[in-house]
Amino acid sequence: MAVPRGALALIPARGGSKGIPGKNLQQVGGVPLVCRSIRAAQASIAVGRVVVSTDDDAIAAAAEHEGAGVIRRPAAIAGDRASSESALLHALEQLEQQGPLETELVFLQCTSPFTTGEQIDAVLHALQADDCNSSFAVSPWHGFLWRADGQGINHDPAQPRQRRQDLEPAFLETGAIYAMNVAAFRRCGSRFCPPARPVMLEQVGPEIDTPEDLALCRCIAAQKDE
Repeated sequence: MAVPRGALALIPARGGSKGIPGKNLQQVGGVPLVCRSIRAAQASIAVGRVVVSTDDDAIAAAAEHEGAGVIRRPAAIAGDRASSESALLHALEQLEQQGPLETELVFLQCTSPFTTGEQIDAVLHALQADDCNSSFAVSPWHGFLWRADGQGINHDPAQPRQRRQDLEPAFLETGAIYAMNVAAFRRCGSRFCPPARPVMLEQVGPEIDTPEDLALCRCIAAQKDE
């Protein structure tokens, strides 16, 4: 059998969440978070197949309604301490039993509700470089960073105050999009299988970790709809 065309989009979406109950089915802009991720993947030119890994019946039903495939995640890797990598590796093992795997994988997180197909394509495009096995979304960071003991991280407080634009360029991992060569990822077991390359994205929305983040994203979505 031939290797499938396009990248495989995998979306881990477990049912449990302590911070926000039922988080992956919470709605932003009237659409459940897991469905927003599925739609972003479907809007990507580079993605050929979209699969959700979940332990939850309601999430599975929502994913199937959106046209995504579903891999049932066992309870052993569905707790709040289970890594995303464990879900991705399990999904790859299950999918491999059905046929050849894609050569590229993009891992999307439901907690980033404003991911776009264009952004996914940009992160996947970085994998085309000969020296790249993984890539991930970052956004520019222009602030002064401090340690709890009062020491500067990206500046020296004992020296005259720098202008922000004179700081060494820094980039914040968004947590939204990670792309990997499938073979390299399975060997390494980490989303950052080396060589890894950050991909700078503009206009990246907030990531949802708290109820306040969820409320903020709902406000942003309402403004976009207007």
